[in-house]
Amino acid sequence: MLKVNDINVYYGSIHAIKGVSFEVKQGEIVTLIGANGAGKSTILKTVSGLLRSKTGSIDFLDKNISTVAPHKIVERGLAHVPEGRRIFLQMSVEENLEMGAYTRGGKGVSEDLAKVYEQFPRLKERRKQTAGTLSGGEQQMLAMGRALMSRPQLLMLDEPSMGLAPILVEQIFEIIKSLHKDGTTILLVEQNAQMALSVADRAYVLETGKITLSGTGEELAQSDEIRKAYLGG
Repeated sequence: MLKVNDINVYYGSIHAIKGVSFEVKQGEIVTLIGANGAGKSTILKTVSGLLRSKTGSIDFLDKNISTVAPHKIVERGLAHVPEGRRIFLQMSVEENLEMGAYTRGGKGVSEDLAKVYEQFPRLKERRKQTAGTLSGGEQQMLAMGRALMSRPQLLMLDEPSMGLAPILVEQIFEIIKSLHKDGTTILLVEQNAQMALSVADRAYVLETGKITLSGTGEELAQSDEIRKAYLGG
């Protein structure tokens, strides 16, 4: 579904991503794990068209999207939930969700709203509430729900557990598993390596802009190297 081949991304003179290649197959949860500053978010921004690679290619559904505008990438079925949620704080929950469907010209929005409310009952309870008054966990649910309104074939999640209490982290990961079970392919960037590996079919480890290890989620969770570096033992 997604094939990233030899991308190199710079911030000015800083070489942030160095020859990274990986793939996501249909129906998988694939996770990128690594320390802060390793380049995980930069990779997602490059895939979604917010940043550009100097080299290589990014193919989505067998078409090169390396130079495609971000909103056109969304139209093709790839949605990105950014780090920090980035919801519209002054708008209501329902208005935020409706904005997620803007690329679709209003087709089937009410049906998709009903589906999102079924997946996120808390959002239904808060649908008329201003988004800026929601808790951190509710805002994360809203960001995910808004992305789902674009009917993505691939959902990219950037640090969905950031800043959340442990009980909410578990709740968000249950939602991720539920979305996957419903057929959504997911590319997950997550600093909580233990949770990420527990749900991932496959995983890549990123260190200072390079992929240093890859394998199934289970293999990496059992790796002594990974346990010492990311799992606290």
